[in-house]
Amino acid sequence: MAPRNPQPEPTNITEYSVSELAFELKRTVEDAYGLIRLRGEVSGYRGPHSSGHCYFKLKDEKAVIEAVVWRGVFGRLKFQPEEGLEIVAKGKITTFPGGSKYQIVIEELEPAGAGALMALLEQRKKQLAAEGLFDEEHKQELPFLPGVIGVVTSPTGAVIRDILHRLSDRFPSHVIVWPVRVQGETSAAEVAAAIAGFNVGATADGILPDLIIVARGGGSLEDLWGFNEETVVRAAAASAIPLISAVGHETDWTLIDLVADYRAPTPTAAAERAVPVRSELLNTVRTSGVRMAGTMRRALEHWRSRVTASARGLPRREAILGLPRQRLDTASRRLLQSLRANTQSHRAVLAREAEALRPGLVVRRVVTARELLVRLDRDRARAITARVERARQRLDAQVKLLGTLGYHNVLARGFALVRDADGAMARSAGAVRPGEVLDIQFADGHIEVEVLQGTSTEPAPPKPKRPKKPKPAPDGDQGSLL
Repeated sequence: MAPRNPQPEPTNITEYSVSELAFELKRTVEDAYGLIRLRGEVSGYRGPHSSGHCYFKLKDEKAVIEAVVWRGVFGRLKFQPEEGLEIVAKGKITTFPGGSKYQIVIEELEPAGAGALMALLEQRKKQLAAEGLFDEEHKQELPFLPGVIGVVTSPTGAVIRDILHRLSDRFPSHVIVWPVRVQGETSAAEVAAAIAGFNVGATADGILPDLIIVARGGGSLEDLWGFNEETVVRAAAASAIPLISAVGHETDWTLIDLVADYRAPTPTAAAERAVPVRSELLNTVRTSGVRMAGTMRRALEHWRSRVTASARGLPRREAILGLPRQRLDTASRRLLQSLRANTQSHRAVLAREAEALRPGLVVRRVVTARELLVRLDRDRARAITARVERARQRLDAQVKLLGTLGYHNVLARGFALVRDADGAMARSAGAVRPGEVLDIQFADGHIEVEVLQGTSTEPAPPKPKRPKKPKPAPDGDQGSLL
């Protein structure tokens, strides 16, 4: 049997802990490589982490290495990494002991060449063109004479001086400069913010410009790359204010040139397109005024000639008024004769009417009318008397009918009407109590009786005596029997 606690065999192999080995490897790698330049394609890039650091991979067709850019370095990069872009990274090779992997800590970054940038630029151009951002239907008409011009450029470069000088020569205008960096990692964000700020009036005095000029001098593709960024292109496309792009020299093209409402080859050309030449404009206005005055004079002469020619064809005043004047004279002579004849005619009519109004005739008409009124009154009285007589006859007939249908005729046939002490009719024997005084009416009078015994088996409670009511008067000519 083997011993329970065997002793380890003696050996000369060095023993490390995990931490010791990890940090020893870290020092070895850093001493062996130090600062290097590494070429590869960006993979897995998602932008800066919440901590501000940036993590991605560099790869080629056979291998992959982790890459990290610390927050302080990332803000100083002249060129930012993009997914799929081939770059050259300058940095130090080190290891990450917590994950047993090696990585490059990048200190500088640049594209691997113009070809890589051009490929990326072409890819982005196709993507934005597919969205319709470069379509001509979205282009706005530039104002003929803008009152306020907003310029997005560096405030210290020669570009702003050229623009201001050219504007002053052509047509002095109110210019608002929005200072931005036109190169470097923050250039795109600043230019996009300036375009958006002009559109919302975020200037010191809150004035909205009538025209925006985005300008920069010439440079390499890397220098102008900020104007190819998607944020700048989308900000220019969303601008409600017409925008002129003047980035680089005449042969330089960026994506903002494609989306701008007008692309100027140079900043000076942008200023020339922004405003007309004031002296030329004044000459044009002066020339137009002279031409307009001449045209008006010629028009007046033309119409004066036409009026004169038309006046010659009109008849003279005497020829126009002669015949009406003669008719007026003839009518005035006949007017006096007509008035006299009309007066005589009305006088004859009045005389005939006066004869019809003699006193005797009027008296006869009055007498006749009075006799007619007397006859009418007499006839009306006779009619009223006849109506009253007919009404009396109808009333007598109703009285006779009432006597026929009344209960007195029933009493005359031998019936009697029984009332209690209150004068109410007793309709059944059960309603009468012993000791109750009843009034019995016959055809020839009334009698009072006292009930000795009723039909009910139960004794009736005594009723309080009430004062006797006077008996009703006998009907007709019958007298009371009591």
